[in-house]
Amino acid sequence: MQTKPLVSAADLETLGPLRLLYVPAAGEQPDGLICVPVQHWIETAKQSETGFEDLGFWQRELESLGIGQDAFSVVIDDGRMTEDARVWFILQYFGLPAMVFDGGLSMLGPVPPQVPRSSASPELKPGAGAVGLKGRAGLKAELGNVQVFDARTAAEFRAEDLKGNIRGGHLPGAVHLSHDELLDGVHLRPAVEIARMLENAGFDGTRPIVSHCNGGGRAALAALAAVVAGRDNVNVYYLSFADWAADETCPLKGIGG
Repeated sequence: MQTKPLVSAADLETLGPLRLLYVPAAGEQPDGLICVPVQHWIETAKQSETGFEDLGFWQRELESLGIGQDAFSVVIDDGRMTEDARVWFILQYFGLPAMVFDGGLSMLGPVPPQVPRSSASPELKPGAGAVGLKGRAGLKAELGNVQVFDARTAAEFRAEDLKGNIRGGHLPGAVHLSHDELLDGVHLRPAVEIARMLENAGFDGTRPIVSHCNGGGRAALAALAAVVAGRDNVNVYYLSFADWAADETCPLKGIGG
């Protein structure tokens, strides 16, 4: 069974059983695709310590969408690649087979055949995915031993754009590489190009990577890019900078720090 995290339109015919999930940007509901209530997922995740402790909630949500272990879930968004990466990260975290579609909905073409929605309750296995999850406490304890991948904008990194947070800046030792640099339009850049970008930014291959943004989506895209580039031991601080900045015991650096 194919396990690569990123697929193109041409790959869909080779995957075997699949379901196509769409993450709406403004309430749109394309025919033939299962729509993910991503805003509900985002708000619910904020209510827990790491984002995913309420296993009953996630079980009900995924069961209602008919997602199961019997088929790949290929996740598509409008071309930003942050929201499909977000949903991919969540599904793979729970051990469900999932991939990100490389390109927005406009690149899909005719909707390929899909298996019916699963009638069985998915067996969720938190932490079973290739990309791990970090919470605030765990990351705080591991600063200096991990490579923090800050996927926000340069203005956010320099504390010029607080995004509504009470504090700004960046985590000590964080390496900045904005998520939009990882994209070429609606496509992720080639693996060799991303690998070179990571190396040039200062990431080495000896320590784990923990990506973050402000609220999870860009962090998931950064993790996806790192995996595509061949990095292992990749993790996502899903609740991200908004969660970190709200805790005044968490250290921050500002301009030049």
